[in-house]
Amino acid sequence: MADALDEIPEELARMMENVAVVVEDWPTDEQRAEHGGALFGLYEGTDLTQRSPISYSGVLPDRITIFRGPLSEACDTEEDLAEEILVTVVHEIAHHFGISDDRLEELGWD
Repeated sequence: MADALDEIPEELARMMENVAVVVEDWPTDEQRAEHGGALFGLYEGTDLTQRSPISYSGVLPDRITIFRGPLSEACDTEEDLAEEILVTVVHEIAHHFGISDDRLEELGWD
């Protein structure tokens, strides 16, 4: 996953605010129930477009979670896994910037 984070352009990474990126083995039952399907990653928090100095102060960091188990099960090779991790990291970071799933799909990052 560190390699995927290294692929994020520096100027974009500098714009990320108050967000932690973590790796978990599997999503919880609650996360699977809420989001359905094979969950590779999840953004939880308040995206940058929804923040204001009044409504967003003193809060815990947003959280991007990458799920190792589903990613590993879905990929046949190390190369496939590395590519899927990159796509997942980019997808979740896009949510941090306020980009919707529909827009990501239009852009080819689904």
